[in-house]
Parts: sequence; structure tokens; C-alpha cells
Amino acid sequence: MKTKNVILMVLTSILTFSANVINAQDSGAKITVNEVVDVSADKIWKVLKQMDDVDKYSPAIDKVVWTGKHGVGGERVCYGNENSFYVKEKIVKFNDAERSYSYAVIEGAPAKGMVNTFKVVDLGANKSKVVWSTNYISFIENPRYTEDQFRGATEYGFKDFIGKVAIAANK
Repeated sequence: MKTKNVILMVLTSILTFSANVINAQDSGAKITVNEVVDVSADKIWKVLKQMDDVDKYSPAIDKVVWTGKHGVGGERVCYGNENSFYVKEKIVKFNDAERSYSYAVIEGAPAKGMVNTFKVVDLGANKSKVVWSTNYISFIENPRYTEDQFRGATEYGFKDFIGKVAIAANK
């Protein structure tokens, strides 16, 4: 009888864990990056939830100017290398308990209605998964790049960003 209870507890734990990981992914996203890192969820979230230091982890961003409170309603403008571009963003959702937040890109992206979301999922044993997704209504045609190039650059940028955050979180 004890063996059945232990097996049932283990199966329940595995199913609950799997459901949490699956639910963390955004299946309707235009771009989704899932990165498993060897850092606890609490440590990686402590770095990711800082909203005014994006320039520390993104090679494309030189400076961030933050206005408003940290959390929903706060805004930031991220300036590219040598002011070659800027992106204005507004925090639209923040949940410290769930280790996630979303921000709308108000200006500067070649996509209409763009919202980025990331979530940190605790995988236990000093591991976590960062799920970063981007949704947008439509791509804005422009002479600089195609939608495929935009998607590729965004995915690459997210992966690079997460890797640098993981290094900082491990210090």
C-alpha cells in the first residue's frame, strides 16, 4: 500500500511539474525563446525584474532612461548604440509571485501592437527556464529588414540577453 502511495505522489508531482512548464510557454506567440539556465529561479528573477538596467545585458542597448514607478505603468526608453535607434516601452503586467512581466513596445519597433513577455519557471536543483515571447499584430514593412530578419534578430537578442542575465545572476 505504501509503494502505491509513493508512486502516486511521484506521478502527481511529475504531471504538475510538466503542466507548469507547458503553461509557461505561449503557444500563440510570434516568437518564443525557451532557455534553461543553471541558476535558481529566484536568482535569475532578481536580475530580470530590474527594469532600468537592460543596457547591462544587451549589446545593442547603450542607455536606458526610466520614468515612473517600477511595475505596471512605468516606462523606459532604450537607446541603441550611438543613438542609432530607440525603443519606447511601457510595463503592462508585472507579477512578482509568478516571476513574470510584460511590456508593450510603444515606439521604435517595426511591428504594430508588439508586447513582450517573460516568465521564469523554477526547475529545481538550481535550474530554471526563462520563457520569453513576443506577440504583435502585424509587421511594418521597412527598407532595413524583412519580417524574417526581424524575427531572427529578436530571437538571437533574447537568447543572448538571457545568457548574460544568467551569468550576472550566478555572481
